[in-house]
Amino acid sequence: MKLTADRIVEAGMAVFAVTGYHGFSVRQVADRLDVHAGSLYYHVPSKAALLQLMADRVARQAYDAGTEALAALPARAAWPDRITAQAVALRQSIRRHPGGAIMLAGSPKTLSPGALSLMERLLATLAEAGLPPEHHGAAADTVLSHVTGYVLQEQSEPPAVPVTPEEAAALHRSFPLTVAAAAAYGADEKFVRSLELLCAGIGTLIPPPRSAERGT
Repeated sequence: MKLTADRIVEAGMAVFAVTGYHGFSVRQVADRLDVHAGSLYYHVPSKAALLQLMADRVARQAYDAGTEALAALPARAAWPDRITAQAVALRQSIRRHPGGAIMLAGSPKTLSPGALSLMERLLATLAEAGLPPEHHGAAADTVLSHVTGYVLQEQSEPPAVPVTPEEAAALHRSFPLTVAAAAAYGADEKFVRSLELLCAGIGTLIPPPRSAERGT
């Protein structure tokens, strides 16, 4: 089969899922494709360039998913619903790729067009909501960082430590609020609720309409 950039990216993502960022190498990708490493550099000049292409693919898929999610909303949907739709679509997209959160977290630094598109659309949504320009960057970055951080926790593999019934009971007694909070919601509902809190905080920075200021 002909070697193409798309095939190299697909192989790279499969290798990344196993090795993570620090263990990733172009040679491993070449081995997966059963070719010499030098032949990859004709299509992808460096490891950094390959990582950029991989991150860009994840981000573009997330952007397209966000487009579909926004299209499914009512025409006059409120801005928090539009932020939530984009964030939920982003989470669902990067969860499909093992290591996707790590890849996406670093993609703005590699100037990935896909990641920059995600940021641009969030910024536009916040601007349309009436958020003052001086808060746009911090608010959008906070939303994106929250999503990637949330998925990073979901994609991590904590050590399997068996807990006896006695130890579980002791945890309930020592940390009742924490245990109750952890069991209150499933991961999806907890994520949506966390977005509601973020949007509520952002909303405090949006000036009220002038008519409301006049009390009319």
